Amino acid sequence: MPIAETRNGPVEHVLLDGDPDLAPLVFLHGGLGCIASWGRFPARLAAATGRRALVYSRLGQGGSGPAVRPRTPRYMHEHAQEDLPELLDLLGIGNPVLVGHSDGASIGLLYASVRPATAVVALGPHLYFEEQNRKGIEAARASFEAGPLQRKMALVHDDPQGVFGSWSRVWLSDGFRDWNIEKDLDVTAPVLLIQGDQDEYGTLDQLDSAERALRGPVRRIVPEGVDHYPHLVCPDLVIDAACAFLDEHDEHAVPGRPTPAETLQ
Repeated sequence: MPIAETRNGPVEHVLLDGDPDLAPLVFLHGGLGCIASWGRFPARLAAATGRRALVYSRLGQGGSGPAVRPRTPRYMHEHAQEDLPELLDLLGIGNPVLVGHSDGASIGLLYASVRPATAVVALGPHLYFEEQNRKGIEAARASFEAGPLQRKMALVHDDPQGVFGSWSRVWLSDGFRDWNIEKDLDVTAPVLLIQGDQDEYGTLDQLDSAERALRGPVRRIVPEGVDHYPHLVCPDLVIDAACAFLDEHDEHAVPGRPTPAETLQ
């Protein structure tokens, strides 16, 4: 797998081919994710949109090098506004469409607040800490300690203990209780918000917060009976919605693509 040598360490990544005239997709995984955890979703979305795509694992996750700095409540700011700009500059990627899940959705919004972005597709974003976060993470910790989640993560991470420990410790720390990025957002790019109504890691108040904070066009989709992973549970809905949204808002999008009305209600 290709490696980008950043100042903080080696970052594994995959580049998918597509139309060079279209803004590329950049996939930002969740707190326990990496390249492999996306499954086929990035390739399917890239093919459906005709766009180039970058999929990578953040330092300390997947097969990338170890994290060199301790994780603090500002880790999403640090990645969005320091690490990600460096990586995209190294790879010659500008004005991307950011496709983020969970932590990655928050990172995408923070990146688009300080650097040009064509659009953001935010799947289950977090804008502030709430009780549902704590409940979801404590349930994940119980699964990890019992074995099932640890075995699953060991299939895709070089250091599953390190990934889970650093993520859960900061989210469950006293210092994270006041975490809130609402006032840090200055996003004028179009944003598509998608969150399942059964999300175990956050309530739909997170989407309400995003709609208040964002300054550009916003569309909100809430699939029924779907948990924190809409791109895995209902990928066709997410792909159709993202294609329609990008066709509507990207001046270079492919004309004439049908808009699936059922995904936009």
